[in-house]
Amino acid sequence: QVQLVESGGGLVQAGGSLRLSCVASPRTFKTYAMGWFRQAPGKEREFVAVISWSGGTTYYADSVRGRFTISRDNAKNAVYLQMNTLKPEDTAVYYCSAGQRGASSGPAFYDYWGQGTQVTVSS
Repeated sequence: QVQLVESGGGLVQAGGSLRLSCVASPRTFKTYAMGWFRQAPGKEREFVAVISWSGGTTYYADSVRGRFTISRDNAKNAVYLQMNTLKPEDTAVYYCSAGQRGASSGPAFYDYWGQGTQVTVSS
């Protein structure tokens, strides 16, 4: 069982930055690909970014590529999402996820999910 706890969300003005963190329970953390997804009110959960277990592979949604950066520190059982040049359309609840079926953009590839952290970007 992997438990995930996100933090770092908040209210920020457009153009600002936030850094989300996700800390996982220690068990086998470094064997999991880690993803970030988000869900805005009235919309389906969507893929944001993923990083492979080694950190050697990353993928991003087109909407965030060049503005967001995913990284991980296996020694700290943590994954991060640095979000720059935030836009109002980035407003959503952001979820951390863990899976052992490779770095994928599909939610079905992930077995564990955090409770989410709210990000609100004002215009």
